[in-house]
Amino acid sequence: MTTIGITLHPNTSPDREELDQLVSQIAAGVVAAGGDPFLIAAELEEAPLYAQFSNIDGLILSGGGDVDPARYGERPTPHLGGVDEQRDRMELLLAGWALAERKPLLGICRGLQLLNVACGGALYQDVSQHDGAIQHACSPNHPHDYLAHEISVEPDSLLAALLGKTTVQVNSLHHQACRTMAPALRVVARAADGIVEAAEIPEHPFALAVQWHPEALPQTEESRALFGALVAASAPERQG
Repeated sequence: MTTIGITLHPNTSPDREELDQLVSQIAAGVVAAGGDPFLIAAELEEAPLYAQFSNIDGLILSGGGDVDPARYGERPTPHLGGVDEQRDRMELLLAGWALAERKPLLGICRGLQLLNVACGGALYQDVSQHDGAIQHACSPNHPHDYLAHEISVEPDSLLAALLGKTTVQVNSLHHQACRTMAPALRVVARAADGIVEAAEIPEHPFALAVQWHPEALPQTEESRALFGALVAASAPERQG
């Protein structure tokens, strides 16, 4: 069976209950797609982390707290929250290995931001730094499956091919977003305010990251398509 690694938040995360729920939903999405979820702890040192990476077929960078702005050359602003150095280190290592070894990768929410930083990009520490930003941080005032806004998808992208459409209604649980995109990443979806909602790495066999939370929308065709595509791309016979 195809094994999909899923990154975890630290046990000390202030919003651990919410993140536990989202990770559980990611695992369910992997199982529904025919994959075998494997949870990767944030506290691992580099050697055992690489051993686990070597034993997975694909990787999901899950949602969570903010990426340390020092990772992209900035000082913290008052908006910053949930930064964890251990998790940043762990996920930056995993992202780097997945890119170098061409292992299939799906980023979710923080996962998109982390992938951008891993490749040399920078973030808005809060979407309020983006002129004309709409409301993106809809939790806790709305449930996770609340469809907050529409996104526009580039028609010639992998994402459009997977979803079978170029406009999609998505949920929205984030307060940070990509600001300066790394050269390796191609923006393939935006919200009406211009905020980046998805990016791909064209030179990679399967490296796709989205700003919304498909795991919280398991009933939608779009969610099933994303998890199904990752599991299919990660199948050992596809990579052999």
